[in-house]
Order: sequence, then C-alpha cells, then structure tokens
Amino acid sequence: MSTLSAEWTKLRTAPGTIWLLLAVIVSTVAVSALTIAAATCHAAGCGPDPGRVSLTGVDIGQAVVAVLAVLAIGDEYSTGMIRVSLTATPRRLSLLAAKLATLAGPVLVVSAVAVAASLLAGRLVLPGHGFTPAHGFDLVGSAEVSAAFRMVLYLTLVAALSLGVATAVRDSAAAIGVVLGLLYLFPVAASLVGDRAVQRLLEQIGPMSAGLNAEATVGLRSLPLTPWQGLGVVALWAAGALLLGGVALRVRDA
Repeated sequence: MSTLSAEWTKLRTAPGTIWLLLAVIVSTVAVSALTIAAATCHAAGCGPDPGRVSLTGVDIGQAVVAVLAVLAIGDEYSTGMIRVSLTATPRRLSLLAAKLATLAGPVLVVSAVAVAASLLAGRLVLPGHGFTPAHGFDLVGSAEVSAAFRMVLYLTLVAALSLGVATAVRDSAAAIGVVLGLLYLFPVAASLVGDRAVQRLLEQIGPMSAGLNAEATVGLRSLPLTPWQGLGVVALWAAGALLLGGVALRVRDA
C-alpha cells in the first residue's frame, strides 16, 4: 500500500501531469467537434459511421496519453530518481505494478470524460447534419454506449503499452518516438501498400489500426477485426510491452 501511495504522490505532484490530463480531454473533444461539424449525411445515403465520427478525437488524444504514461517513469530515469524508487521498493515488479495502477486510474477518468463529451457533441450536432433514426442511426443507442466503453479501455491500454515501452527504453524522448511509431506506423503503411491481403494484415496487427475498430458502431462485418477482437490486439501489445519492461527492470536495473 505504501508503494501505491508513493507512486500516486509522485504522479500527481509531477509538474506536467495535470496539464497532460487536461490536454487529453481538450485535444480529444476539439478534434471530435471539428470532425462532427464537417460530417454530413445526404438523403441518398450515409457513408461515415456516426460513432467513428464522434470519436475521431481519440486518434489524437491517444498521443497525449502516451506522452503522459512515458513521463510517469521516464522522468525518473532522466533525473536519477529511479534509484531512490528501486531502493525503496526492491521488488521491481511491484514498483511497475504500482505505477501502472496509479496511472490507469486518472487515464480512465479523463478518457471517460473526453469520450462522453465527444459523444454528446455528436448527439447534439449530427442529427442536424442528416444523421437521424430515419437513416438507421441512434446516437444514444447501445452500440454507441458500447463503443464509448471500449474506447475508454483502449486509451487505458495505450497508457499501459507506453509505460511498458518507457520502462524498457528508459529515455523519455526515445520511448515517445517508439510508442508513436507503433501507433501510427501501421495505418500509414497499410495506406501505402497495394496488396489488399498485406493491407488487411497490417490493419489487424497494428495496435492503433486494430484498436480503433473498437469505436465502430455500424458495418461491423466489413471490419478487419470485430471491435472486441481489435481491443484484444491492443491488450496483447500492452501485455507484451509491460512484460518486456518488467524483465528489463529486474535484469538491467537490479
């Protein structure tokens, strides 16, 4: 319990924590609002998924979550404070688990606020742009609620992935580069590949491309993965990163 308390104190008193948490909300809602304002559904038929439209801001918000998670341990390596932490908590995995627990709580809260605000913006604006029940859309239905729940989990998993990478890499700048590369490289590569089979594979294995299937509310059968399968892929990436970080913490920082 003392380890959790110590890690929570370090996280909440770090200069950038509160600003990064606020930035998750602001960036997510702002990008979602801009996308919502530009979306239209014509009488002939609607192309975009209203759930994806409302939650587009997660594409940017996840980058802020990644930076927050990396700095949660990266700052300790840069200042040398990690030596004090490891002396106070000789059990390395307990230290990593405490960091994960204290990080996950705030990320869950701000993610829930950001996602809820984005969906509310969609609920208020999209009906005026043609997204109505007459076209088969229910912006406050179970599909949208489920998508919102999944995206909160997605952002929390991105935080776990980022924490694991930062623990393994130790350098904040390098870790941020690695995490953002993992998130955004697969979608970019998929868009550049001409072979549809390779493209689909990249969409299935990339943490961001697979994970963002979780925000879909219509046309689920046409997705490379179902929403929950996509979330499962992100969970595997996060588990792998935490495992790598935990091993590095025990072996390298012993």
